[in-house]
This record gives sequence, structure tokens and C-alpha cells, in this order.
Amino acid sequence: MKTDSPQDTRTLALLSPAKLNLFLHILGRRGDGYHELQTLFQLLDYGDTLTFTLAPPGQVEFCVSNNSNPEIDLSQIPLGENLILRALQILKDNAKSSTYGVKISLEKKIPIGGGLGGGSSNAATTLIALNNLWQTGFSRDELAKMGLALGADVPVFIHGYTAWAEGVGEILTQTKLPQRYFVVATPDCQVPTHRIFSHEQLTRNTQAIKMSDFLDGDSKNDCEFVACSLYPQIEEVLRCLRQYGPARMTGTGSSVFATFESLVGAEKVLEALPANVSGFVAGGLNFVNVDVK
Repeated sequence: MKTDSPQDTRTLALLSPAKLNLFLHILGRRGDGYHELQTLFQLLDYGDTLTFTLAPPGQVEFCVSNNSNPEIDLSQIPLGENLILRALQILKDNAKSSTYGVKISLEKKIPIGGGLGGGSSNAATTLIALNNLWQTGFSRDELAKMGLALGADVPVFIHGYTAWAEGVGEILTQTKLPQRYFVVATPDCQVPTHRIFSHEQLTRNTQAIKMSDFLDGDSKNDCEFVACSLYPQIEEVLRCLRQYGPARMTGTGSSVFATFESLVGAEKVLEALPANVSGFVAGGLNFVNVDVK
């Protein structure tokens, strides 16, 4: 985090981390159309960078670059309407003021449409940073409530810890996991979340489990079958990773991952992936140390 002076924070540069769903069970569909689920959110030490600089009242500027990952198609990130600007607006609305100004720069690194939570993470980071810069004084719980209106994954990023999640993903229990490293591979396709959750073949009656069941290996991703049937590229990358160990899709896809106990082992597998498969190695984080209250 950068500051102009000890008394007056003018600029913040923050990691906006990616996440994995270590499993994802769909327990049922609610009356409002959302799904009851269980999942385990694992935060990663890999992500986008968001930089916020105070600007004159009412002035809002937003720019995006992909220098850290040139494979990202920046045309997929609208400059006029995206989760970052929606988060900014919802904070303004709750603060009941339109006089705040800020310049926001996004360095995009997380693949788009891969189920890695990039948009939700960006929204959460925006709420946290602007709450500090604008001194709006909201608590993390209040920010999480605002974030839930933007997406079910936003609250876990606001709280900033790896968590067991239930409900639509907003009922969180902080969880500490042993250090692991992940090879995350993304095929050349983007999966719209609504297409998976609305699919008639999606499993919606999985029985609830406990953490002990997950640790014993009794878990899966209920979205994986549907996603692979619609996007064969996902199944191809899963087969590739499964040569080296168990692999699973994260979220509704398209990214998949395999888990390793050592960084060296993960890096060797990343190097062995086919040239047409993009990927990265990341370490798991139990807590994202963002020194912004």
C-alpha cells in the first residue's frame, strides 16, 4: 500500500486475488431462482492489481491494461459498466453522497470467464479501497452486504479469508488449510455462469457434507459435467492435468486446477502443459493481508 503521508492516504495499490472452488455442491434451487450450495473458497496469491488515487469531487476515471497477461482480451472489460464501477456507485449510494472522486487503474492478470472470481474480487477490492480513501466508515460486514448485491462471491473477497461457504455463497466460516500449490490451466473458452446454473442437466440435489467429508475426498464440482458437455475444451485440459494427479474445475469453469504439496512439483507440471494451454502456478492463502480497515 502506498501513502502520500502518514495522516492522509491518497493512493492505494492492492492485490485483487483470484480464488478456487475446491469443491462445489448444488443442494437445491431456492424460490428466488438462486441455488443453495456448499463450497470451499481458496484464495490465491495470484491476482489483478488495482490502484486507486483520489481525484477532485465528482471526477471518476477508469483504465485497464493487460501487461501482466497479454493473452487477456481487454475488450471483454467494458469501460463504462463493469463490477468495479458498479461497486463504486453502490458505495456512493450507501454513503448518500455523489461528491467523491477517484482514478482507478486495473492491471488485469486473472483470466476472464474462468471461474476464478476476477470480477467479484475487483468489486470487493474497490469497496475496501474506496471505503478507506473516501473515509465512508463502513464495517467489513456492511461492505459484504453491499457486495452481495453485486455477486454471491463478492463477500468472501471482502472478508479476505479462505472460507467454507453455504447459502448462495455468502454464509462464510473462516477456514485454515495447509499450504498447497495449484496449477491452474484455462482453455480457450469462456463459460457464462447463467448458462450452467440454468441448464436442465445440472445436478441440484447433492447432500450436504461436512469438512471431514471433504478432507476424506468425498466431494466434487456439480457444475463440471454440464460445463464439459457444453465446452469439450474443458474436458481436454482436465485429461491433461489428470496425468499428474487429481484435477477439478473451479466454479462454473472454464479454468481447472490440480493440487500439489510442493512449489517445485507444481512448476514442473506447468512446464509440461501443451503450448496451447495457458496456465499459472499459485500458492493458497488463508488470509489476504490487506492493511486497509
